Amino acid sequence: MNKKIILGSRGSKLALLYAQKAKDTIIQKTGLNGDDILIKIITTKGDQIKDTRLSEFGGKGLFSSNIEKELQNKNIDIAVHALKDLPAIETDGLVIHSFLERNNPKEILISKDNKKLKELDVRSVVGTSSLRREFQLKKIRPDLNCKLIRGNVDTRIKKLKDGLYDAIILSYAGIQYLKLENEISETFTTEEIIPSVGQGIIALQCRENNEKIISLLKKINHEETYKRAFAERNILKVLEGDCETAIGAHAVIDGKNIVVEAELFSLDGSKSFYEKKIEKIEKFKEIGTEIGKILKDKSNNSYKR
Repeated sequence: MNKKIILGSRGSKLALLYAQKAKDTIIQKTGLNGDDILIKIITTKGDQIKDTRLSEFGGKGLFSSNIEKELQNKNIDIAVHALKDLPAIETDGLVIHSFLERNNPKEILISKDNKKLKELDVRSVVGTSSLRREFQLKKIRPDLNCKLIRGNVDTRIKKLKDGLYDAIILSYAGIQYLKLENEISETFTTEEIIPSVGQGIIALQCRENNEKIISLLKKINHEETYKRAFAERNILKVLEGDCETAIGAHAVIDGKNIVVEAELFSLDGSKSFYEKKIEKIEKFKEIGTEIGKILKDKSNNSYKR
């Protein structure tokens, strides 16, 4: 390639660490050097909305649409996304077929006095911006008061320490990248709290007609993560899910099989619908579609407005 490759990323500390990881992986697997690849910071609407639930402003696309526009306009060559922030339906003219090796997808709790979830005082206030997390927590502790919290990880931890919350729930991957593991009060298994679709996965997006970049991204794609990502996202596609859809989904490769479990909640969180399936790895796309259809039938569309 005779011109520099430009990666587009959100400007948060965590997003830039993800972009740097993408850059390092490209260098490691393709023989390019650091001077060949630039990172461009792009402000997203999601970053500008500070204290309101994103679903009130259009949902997940708020973290990706501005970056995708830069990609469509050829101002960047590769968009770096946290997969869990992307809408299920891909944008016309753009493709997401390359993923870095998945980070830890688990959820974690950070609390005052280092208490675990079951040790929190009755009616403690837990900060989360996710309806899925709120409903999952209330299945374990119905007495908890879940309160909206927005902002980057550092901001959320500061709000906790300032006494605005008794605990907050976050993804392990972000805490790990920011080297804040010492703040963790409890780590949940993926069975206790099923994570968000694609949680812990960095996705690399490009234009569908950019053959050089597609070829480059094939070299760095992590095959197992690719299969897990497709299985989980196909559930969301069937449900036509957006950021208001309270669903957790998690896929693992076990020998020659892929195991996928998912939990979908009704709009008000009063009902939950669970499904788990095991298939041969080759059926990684079909298994997600099947689970999506089963959950759609079980829920009778109660997860939709």
